[in-house]
Amino acid sequence: MDQWILIDLVLAYILDLLIGDPHFLYHPVCLIGEFIAKLEKILRIWIERRNEKRRVLYEIAVGLILAVATVSFSFGSVWLLLRGAVVLGGGLLYHILNIYFIYSAFATRCLAVEAGKVRDALSREDLADARRKVGMLVGRETDTLTQDEIIRAVVETTAENTVDGVISTIFYAVIGSLLGLAAPLVYAFKAVSTLDSMVGYKNERYLYFGRASAKIDDGANFFPARLSGLLIPCSAFLAGKSFGRSWRIMLRDRRRHSSPNCAYPEAAVAGALGVRLGGNNVYFGRVVEKPTLGDALRPLEIGDIDATVKLMYLASLLGMGLGILVLLWLGV
Repeated sequence: MDQWILIDLVLAYILDLLIGDPHFLYHPVCLIGEFIAKLEKILRIWIERRNEKRRVLYEIAVGLILAVATVSFSFGSVWLLLRGAVVLGGGLLYHILNIYFIYSAFATRCLAVEAGKVRDALSREDLADARRKVGMLVGRETDTLTQDEIIRAVVETTAENTVDGVISTIFYAVIGSLLGLAAPLVYAFKAVSTLDSMVGYKNERYLYFGRASAKIDDGANFFPARLSGLLIPCSAFLAGKSFGRSWRIMLRDRRRHSSPNCAYPEAAVAGALGVRLGGNNVYFGRVVEKPTLGDALRPLEIGDIDATVKLMYLASLLGMGLGILVLLWLGV
């Protein structure tokens, strides 16, 4: 196996920590989003021409076509670009592109920056600006959120995205490195994640059409979410917080969520901070009741945003370290 693959992975991770996701760079995920939007329009035209009595079945089937096509497009495009790089520029161009694609898939610094924007707005006591900024991070309605609800929203989405945007990316980059397909596999996962964020809603428009995308996303994050249930308590220990409480709350509350994955990182963070997360949120004008996670040993504070970001960084470092050890053990 190419010994440079491990170096590519490490350099990609370091690049994310150093520069994150500059706004002036066109992100490949934007292309995936455009592909999904355009293909959805085409597929919905086909649905409208079908028998109304079988509408649900058609929506589920066509939604599956959308998911398979998007993942195939993402994986295949990156694979072809890397193969072309080998032909045109040899190993150097291949590794430059490989590093770029893996780096661009990581979201550690980006998540930290966006959470920091909300924290700064709250520190200025600009509740309106904090609502706008948190609205860029979460799917719930934010126009009437209180300060405590804003903090809870940021802590929850940062905890959840510690899996989606960080640990899962490391997980698939490591598996892909073993197969010589690190960047293509990572972008197949990014396609799954983008599908879920665009069509994986349980509203009238996407309840059936987005079902396949939502289920595939659940499957893709299944193992990374459970890995987060170990990494976050360990991160809590390194951050000077309670490993035992984080671990205990994660085990107790890990199934208290409609998603099979979200409660693992959120409960672990709630336990580490000694706060309560979850509860009611408003989505598309409808109140959605969600179970609570953790124990309210104290009220949420603005500083909990930074504490959650710190846990995310530490979990990413531990995850990358574990990935490197696996690759070295297997002889990469």
